[in-house]
Amino acid sequence: MEISSLPHVDEHTQIVAADAPAVWQSVGEVLDRSFSGGRSAGYARLVGCPDRTAAGPRPLAEGSAFPGFHVLSADPDRELVLVGRHHFSTYALVFRLEEAGGGRTRLRAETRARFPGPGGALYRLLVISSGAHALLTGRLLAGIRRRAEQVR
Repeated sequence: MEISSLPHVDEHTQIVAADAPAVWQSVGEVLDRSFSGGRSAGYARLVGCPDRTAAGPRPLAEGSAFPGFHVLSADPDRELVLVGRHHFSTYALVFRLEEAGGGRTRLRAETRARFPGPGGALYRLLVISSGAHALLTGRLLAGIRRRAEQVR
């Protein structure tokens, strides 16, 4: 999948008081904890995601998966590219880690997605336009920040 061909949806940023290796470790741990449970698997099944279970190497690397996503590429301490698809959308979630000075790391989460047809338009309205996606992404980044700052 060529993620640059997917339209940009949004981007969220957190400054984390930890170095990139601690943030990288926390990204993997928080993603696994957040998406590998029964609720995520049920949702992935409901909307028709091919990735419905946690699988592949840990820590996250190319070939890793959890409900709704699989790892397209992983550049430790720098970038993690997750992709997925279901009946209503084809999407990517890209985590980027950048030096922010003073032992801090800027963590960015960029979402790109296509929502084809009337079902996709309704899904976009329910998930993106409602603000639910922004709220959940913000919570995910805050969880990663808290975890990384605990382990540094």
